[in-house]
Amino acid sequence: MRIDQSYMTAIGGSALTDPTIRVPEADIVAAQEGEIPVTYVPFRNAHFLSAAVSWAEVLGAEQIFIGAVEQDSSGYPDCRPGYYRAFSSAVDAGTRPQTRIAIETPLIDRSKAEIVQQGVELGAPLHLTWSCYRSEHKACGTCYSCSLRLRAFEQAGVRDPLPYDSVPG
Repeated sequence: MRIDQSYMTAIGGSALTDPTIRVPEADIVAAQEGEIPVTYVPFRNAHFLSAAVSWAEVLGAEQIFIGAVEQDSSGYPDCRPGYYRAFSSAVDAGTRPQTRIAIETPLIDRSKAEIVQQGVELGAPLHLTWSCYRSEHKACGTCYSCSLRLRAFEQAGVRDPLPYDSVPG
């Protein structure tokens, strides 16, 4: 099943949903200072999780997994453990009493390098993963998401299988 969330483009407010907002080059200093970048999509994970919770309740599912990562999250507020605790409380309050759905965040306290290492160990198809904020065809190599990905693969000692337009350094 595919849920159309194109309405997020109408909401805008992010370089990922509004074509008039430019995706900036990676700025590690700003990220370390706690600035929330223009690539933050307002309350995005709530939209994803709300749809997942609705579907899970219909199916009788008891767990929803989301790959949120706090350490390398660019400071996005919806990638923090507290957010998922609060969302879990909302799920408990907003579903039928017999419904028990746990929001699972197994990667939240790991670095991207640790995730890459585990992916290699498990034989995950890392060539099918994507991070670039600018392109869907060939990764730019210079947006913040590409920079985090490249750094993670380097720290993990693994060659990133994606082709890049530009690789800094």
